Amino acid sequence: MATQTTAVRGRVTFPQVAIALQTLALFFQAVTAGMLLSSSLGHALHDAGSKVMYGASMLYVLAAILAWRPGGGSPRPILYASGFLVLASAQVVLGIAHMPSLHVPLGILMFGLSVLALGRVLSTRLPERTGTRL
Repeated sequence: MATQTTAVRGRVTFPQVAIALQTLALFFQAVTAGMLLSSSLGHALHDAGSKVMYGASMLYVLAAILAWRPGGGSPRPILYASGFLVLASAQVVLGIAHMPSLHVPLGILMFGLSVLALGRVLSTRLPERTGTRL
């Protein structure tokens, strides 16, 4: 018999932490990309940040799988996380190939998608109240 569990309001879940880390890593990448233009330290930071961002994308896939399987949740977040990992892989390849005309717009797209995904996992619907109105 399978039971479905739901997150307790106010508690932080593993998928929430994973997507927040991914979003933060992408923001760090945007900052260090700007530093590439003005500082020699920017390259080293951007390179290190790319590894963290890729690891965070893999962590997001793992979190989505772990939230789905034992918790009885929807498998849809696994598709989102896997798609994001594909985008991250393309981003790494484009960065190594020094193709900023594709690398930069893809980075912006990834940051936007990550912020949307973070908003989705952080938003919780409050149960509708029936009865009296204030």
